Amino acid sequence: MVQQISVKELFVKLKAGEPVVLLDVRTPGEHEIAALPGSTLIPLTELAERADEVTAPDGALIVAYCHHGVRSLSAAAILEKLGHARVASLQGGIDAWSVHIDESVPRY
Repeated sequence: MVQQISVKELFVKLKAGEPVVLLDVRTPGEHEIAALPGSTLIPLTELAERADEVTAPDGALIVAYCHHGVRSLSAAAILEKLGHARVASLQGGIDAWSVHIDESVPRY
């Protein structure tokens, strides 16, 4: 079962400087509208072929995110299947981040 992380939990990890890799699995157009700082864009439709681009330092948590948290569940499952040990899906996606953490992130 894919682990999920709330936007508040992610915010705390980022603020504490914990090692986190942010993976945006939305489309390039969505990424242009709004994105979490430091995130890498690999659309879900390309993730299986580009999975070797997802690298994380030892102990880092890979957090996949999308608009509302549906595609990121699939992305996290793919990454787990490919052998990544620490993976989570961002509950509520970037929309929840905008609502609960940073209102300056555009909603769409």
